[in-house]
Amino acid sequence: MISSRIRNGLLTGLVLAMAGNGTCRADEVTLIGRVSISPTATDLSQLTDAQENGTPQNRLGGHGSGIAWLGDGNRYVMLPDRGPDDGATSYKCRIQIVEIVVDPTAATPVTTRLLETHLLKAASGEPFIGRATQFDREHPERTLRLDPEGIRVTARGTILISDEYGPTIREFDAKGKWLRDLPTPGRYLIASPGGTPQEELPPHNKSGRQNNRGWEGVALSIDGNKVYAITQSPLIQDGALNEANARVGTNIRIWEHDLTTGVSREYLYPLEDKSLGCSDLEAIAPQRLLAIERDGKPHETAKVKRIYEIDLSQASEISAIEQLPTTGIPAGIRPVAKKLYLDLLAPQHGLAGQTFPEKIEGIAVGPKLADGSRVLIVTSDNDFKADEPTEIFAFRIRP
Repeated sequence: MISSRIRNGLLTGLVLAMAGNGTCRADEVTLIGRVSISPTATDLSQLTDAQENGTPQNRLGGHGSGIAWLGDGNRYVMLPDRGPDDGATSYKCRIQIVEIVVDPTAATPVTTRLLETHLLKAASGEPFIGRATQFDREHPERTLRLDPEGIRVTARGTILISDEYGPTIREFDAKGKWLRDLPTPGRYLIASPGGTPQEELPPHNKSGRQNNRGWEGVALSIDGNKVYAITQSPLIQDGALNEANARVGTNIRIWEHDLTTGVSREYLYPLEDKSLGCSDLEAIAPQRLLAIERDGKPHETAKVKRIYEIDLSQASEISAIEQLPTTGIPAGIRPVAKKLYLDLLAPQHGLAGQTFPEKIEGIAVGPKLADGSRVLIVTSDNDFKADEPTEIFAFRIRP
């Protein structure tokens, strides 16, 4: 995968390039190109059976849910989520190793090629699957349901994946074998898991993550010592929902976990509107992350598909706060600092319109280009739909 020396050297270069007055301004992030992956393409799993809804098990879809650069060359690992039909099928969870070549001088500036497919497997060797009902109340350790959403690669070459069902940060080896789970703070967990959205929302659960709104994004600090995770929406106890279980909350927690000491911290991330959610995180400098914040609207109806730069350095530590208000910042609390980094719908990029996808869900800083700038890859999750391609957008980050 990636050696510690290579990863640390490349990321140190990124930090130095972005030092000084802050990171890139909006006019220094420019679109290089895009590529669309056929919605009916097949992966390399060699699985020939069909799922309950008839979708082939080897469908190459959903893999824009998460993406991470492997640290050398043009290789990335892409992460499909739990499969089609929102957890109603027994999709076998997996990772895809993909080559994405970005050359601004080429006639086709962005090209991609699938290199490997690896199933995600439990210690028993059984595959994790996306089916929502695949959990064991009596023996949680036997639960095989998994909803992979965010992915990062450690200096050891292992893979960290955020599971939205838990929510849990799970560590796998390079071939997809489960190694361990990081400890999830109790406030994020629901007391009564269920196989349908209604079973996991109030009144069945009065705290924890919302259904299908757990840890959507994960980041790894520049030095590799800390993991960051963000939920898509506020926790139930943080004023997330009204009496009809409609989403009204705007205060999200970012969880920070030190892999060396085991110490955890939390920070407040305020959404711009209750209708929005966060989809991914990526580290760009010490205590600085990129966060995708978006609406759930496709094509011409899309209004908010943004990437914010957030700064944790002056933010308050909020793990002692049991409940956040539905909206507004509690007295004496400093949220993370936010500033717009990239508006994907801005006119200068020419992306808005009929072909723009609903779910922008993956982000990864990639290798250097010939001029010393860096690649920023942004991906979409097509939900395995047979009429919607997976989109890969490549941007130039020019410090």
